[in-house]
Amino acid sequence: MIAIAVSWLMVWQPAFALGGPAASTAAKPSSTNTKKPAHRYVGVPTFADSSKDDIAQFDDPVVRAAAVQALGRYNGAVVAIEPATGRILTVVNQKLAFSSGFIPCSTIKPTIALAALEEGIITGDSMIKVAPRHYMNLTEAMAHSNNTFFETLGSRMGFDTVTKYAHMLGLGELAGYNIPEEQAGVVPAEPPKFGGVARMSSFGQGFQMTPLELASLAATFANGGTMYYLQYPRSEEAARDFTPRVKRQLDIAPYLSDIRDGMQAAVLYGTGKGSYDHEGESPLGKTGTCSDQASRLGWFVSYADQENPKIALVVLIRGHVHADEGPFAAQIAGRIYHTLKEQNFFTAARNAAATTAAILPER
Repeated sequence: MIAIAVSWLMVWQPAFALGGPAASTAAKPSSTNTKKPAHRYVGVPTFADSSKDDIAQFDDPVVRAAAVQALGRYNGAVVAIEPATGRILTVVNQKLAFSSGFIPCSTIKPTIALAALEEGIITGDSMIKVAPRHYMNLTEAMAHSNNTFFETLGSRMGFDTVTKYAHMLGLGELAGYNIPEEQAGVVPAEPPKFGGVARMSSFGQGFQMTPLELASLAATFANGGTMYYLQYPRSEEAARDFTPRVKRQLDIAPYLSDIRDGMQAAVLYGTGKGSYDHEGESPLGKTGTCSDQASRLGWFVSYADQENPKIALVVLIRGHVHADEGPFAAQIAGRIYHTLKEQNFFTAARNAAATTAAILPER
């Protein structure tokens, strides 16, 4: 559900260029120069050792190694889970992932799309005006993350309907089961003063979403509507006795194909194209880019292997440079998927599924 790669160097190179000291011979600006500083966010570093304080003894070693390597020296977090069970495979930067959340930016758009489809506001073929003489359907709007399209949907539905579906999909509540460090995100109690429900529906204004909540949402879309409690076994006993726990069953399967088309288009040619891997498992995904009071934020939520979803993945990066955007988070996810493909992660999953099917009795 949640599938032309951009050069790693093109994104990586500017970040390195920012580290050098300013030339000592640079001329001082005149008193009439009103040019603003290049980066107004300085409180959150772009680079950090994001995994240094993690306790990861019982993480899936293959998935964790791929995530740590792909994130590199960027300040961010990665959460990977099994869509079919809710089991957390790894959490890189646990302090960040278990925080009280961040504005979701455009990763709110799949939630808005589902609400609009189920409420009959649109179908997959509906065309909405997004500019003079320019109309888009849901697939193109998802692929290019068109704000006007989703602001229109939110305005047509209204605040109560938007928040109803947010709650239904697990926003504003703990996603995990017995994860002491986890904090819940926030669903706004009233429309934001700036932009109202339209801004809520395009940028996620007023929401605070955690990486775990977003991973749970991706897994629910991936498996067809079963929302599992996310469980993070961190002892031998918990790993041995792990049993999936269903949080709730959502009747959303009839609407998911239209959302999947949009998320696949985002990876094939839209804002998430950096995650595309023509040799591996290209995911379906959605980017998000915006800022909060402390930093720039880049999100990418995705899952891979449409026939047998093996992994749902959320990447969040923070900082104060241009690289801290959703398309770069998608590129990090693409590197994770590529490494997992090289490690035969997806092949092993298919073989395991085929073996299980072969030994089940016929009905």
